[in-house]
Amino acid sequence: MRTVFRPHSVALTVLLVAALTSRASAQDAVTLAEPFKPGHTTKVEVQVKLTGKLALPSTEKGKAPQLVPVSGTSKLVYEERLLKPEDTELLKTVRAYRDVSFERTVGEAKQDAGLRPSVRRMVIIKAGAKKAPFSPDGPLTWGEIDVVRTDVFNPALVPGLLPPDPVKPGQSWKATAAAVSELTDMEKIEEGTIAVELVGFTKLNNRRLARLKISGTVRGVNEDGPNRQKLEGTAYFDLDSNLLTYLSVRGTHELLDGKSQTVGVIEGQFTMTRTPVAQMPSDLSDPSLRDLELKPNAENTLLLYDNADLGVRFLYPRGWRIGAVQGKQVTLDHAHGGGILITLEPPTKVPAPDDYLKEVTGFLTKEKAQITATEKPVQIRAEPVQLDRFSLDATFGTEKVRLEYAVLKQTDGGVTVAARLPAADTDIRSEVTRIVRSLSVTKKIEEKK
Repeated sequence: MRTVFRPHSVALTVLLVAALTSRASAQDAVTLAEPFKPGHTTKVEVQVKLTGKLALPSTEKGKAPQLVPVSGTSKLVYEERLLKPEDTELLKTVRAYRDVSFERTVGEAKQDAGLRPSVRRMVIIKAGAKKAPFSPDGPLTWGEIDVVRTDVFNPALVPGLLPPDPVKPGQSWKATAAAVSELTDMEKIEEGTIAVELVGFTKLNNRRLARLKISGTVRGVNEDGPNRQKLEGTAYFDLDSNLLTYLSVRGTHELLDGKSQTVGVIEGQFTMTRTPVAQMPSDLSDPSLRDLELKPNAENTLLLYDNADLGVRFLYPRGWRIGAVQGKQVTLDHAHGGGILITLEPPTKVPAPDDYLKEVTGFLTKEKAQITATEKPVQIRAEPVQLDRFSLDATFGTEKVRLEYAVLKQTDGGVTVAARLPAADTDIRSEVTRIVRSLSVTKKIEEKK
């Protein structure tokens, strides 16, 4: 559940509004539709609260999983403007985040996340079930992407909660698969539906509102694995501004094992308020966006890895994932089979490029690899930051590989890079070059005593 739990804060007092609601069953049917057209802009506030228990696998064979408590809160406040997508199959918006907070505790481990001020303007593109943000102002960290990725995407959610035809109080309809996916974060829905009902009409602050009831249970799969979610909620649609202004959903999220047995339960509250924007914010205005690249490309979709404790910073394409981080080493893995090992060294331990080549050649000989080609060290950056690289083509048995190496030397320390890549994949080679060129040491690397 998008971790339905994207519980959110309440801008309307549900009990008060419910008390004012009238079930005017004799009224004419009404159309509930929000015009999601390019330029449509709203201010959104989302708050989530969750609590429950998770079953963590035991490290001892044969021992039952350990139940640990989990709790969390999050808050997002942003303005969102709908953009015209390059493809009719896509949905595209640009957001300017004003407030971001995310806290979660699993057992005794605390986690938090946020967005750096420099990248709080983001473009978000949704294609089918996949949603990808990038910032036209700079590279994002994976943590920043995760904060945005798990939030609801209203151009997909809202139309899917509203009825396809005019309705009268008491009538109900099924939420679309896209809307259910947004509420639950499920990649695949195996059974169940979410129903929406028009309960009636009311007035609040001289605004005419339609009250909707949301309920249902669905089972499927998301990043938590198999799960079942029961949702109950209320929404209000402003009939004067044609805007879904309020949505509150309480959910129970059951994590299931391979036998569909419950191995953990999380309860959450998601609350969202939306209001029209009378004047376009300056950072979302036409003049502000005119000179920005709002289409994803190889540069504006780069990810930032910045480990202050380890003392290393670099950029990497989204086809790569950070693997193990142990001691003074970081690994990256590519979906096509490539891998990179980055090792930090104190100033006195950074090898000369020729010495590193000699060390690598000796190791390959010992491993009985056949070296078929060698590109000797070439300096690609000079003082005060020196960067050299070299490469080898080698065969291990019947496997042909491309081996890329680099040595970075700065005053505070240095880095050695070793990459093993599929021999025929030239695209991955250029990506390794991009990673290597972005490397920097961000603190003094001390020698082990």
